[in-house]
Amino acid sequence: MKIAFDSQIFCAQVYGGVSRYFCEIAPRIAKTPGVQVSITAPMHINAYLSHVPRGIVAGFRAPNTDRFQTSRGVNYSRLALRGLGLIMGDWMLRVMKPDIVHETYFSPYRLGPRRARRVLTIYDMIHEKFASSFPHADKTARYKAQAAERADHVICISESTRRDAIEILGLPPDKTSVIYLGFDLMNVAGVRVEEPMFTARKPFLLYVGNRGGYKNFLRLLEAYGTSPQLKAGYELICFGGGGFLADELEMMRTLGLDRGQVTQLGGDDQQLAILYERASAFIFPSLYEGFGIPPLEAMSHDCPVVCSNTSSIPEVVGDAGEYFDPGDVDSMRAAIECIVGSESRRKALIEKGRARLRWFSWDRCAAETLDIYRKLA
Repeated sequence: MKIAFDSQIFCAQVYGGVSRYFCEIAPRIAKTPGVQVSITAPMHINAYLSHVPRGIVAGFRAPNTDRFQTSRGVNYSRLALRGLGLIMGDWMLRVMKPDIVHETYFSPYRLGPRRARRVLTIYDMIHEKFASSFPHADKTARYKAQAAERADHVICISESTRRDAIEILGLPPDKTSVIYLGFDLMNVAGVRVEEPMFTARKPFLLYVGNRGGYKNFLRLLEAYGTSPQLKAGYELICFGGGGFLADELEMMRTLGLDRGQVTQLGGDDQQLAILYERASAFIFPSLYEGFGIPPLEAMSHDCPVVCSNTSSIPEVVGDAGEYFDPGDVDSMRAAIECIVGSESRRKALIEKGRARLRWFSWDRCAAETLDIYRKLA
């Protein structure tokens, strides 16, 4: 059986959960006797592909084009490379003639041979449920609907996402399956970084990832900044997501927070692992998630999880989290204060987190995905 992953996400994403997902399952599936796996990613920009075993990736990483970005933030060189990569990837798929094409993102076009059976993964329905958070010209929702329509099978990464996809896209339930993701940070095993990139003056709370819109970071800032206990005893560290924006800085000033109390950091998975290990709690205030890997990453480093009680988050976190209503600042503040103020509760969540992790692994994700391919082939 020949399985091919198309080039879409690898031509668009340097780092990110979607490309990481495929880089985790493809090598595992490739170990199966009688199965040939190819990631057709000519002229890609993805960093994770360099860690995929030799013989799986068909393509090479394109030169860095960041210096060609215009003053308006448009990188025409990258757009040209992306278009060329998709055209070349389509041609490579037609030459390869795979039995299964797993589309890595949402395109209006059918890439590769028409005879191949098609699998699509839907990660969330954020563009449909939070349309106002995206530019009017964003076509993700339309392209997702087209990709789902032509797919022979649709994988959803949580039951919550599956319910939303069936309701919004009108998918037949028997055309869909739920396969949970794994959770471990890439390239951390066996590697230790002696010191993180900063030294916290106090114990700290950890937030990870993008902060805009449905990620609900401003409410977390308010919950933190209106708590005398948290302001006096803890820093708030934000990992990833870029520098603070004007509205975030304005809220910090309004709340009387100085720049030493709320810090934004970047780095690799090794640095993130150390932050998880040293944080007093990991806070996940999102209004909506298709799955949510960061809480599992936190659990894997014995970091207590304080999180929203909405969408797929309770499905993933189970009894290993302290929950709050993400629309209620008082609820969020009380949940965080409860965890940092009770060592026994922190220890209980850590133990429950270790047990919860048994539900999720990339090996299991890859095996269940292979079962879908076999049923279609």
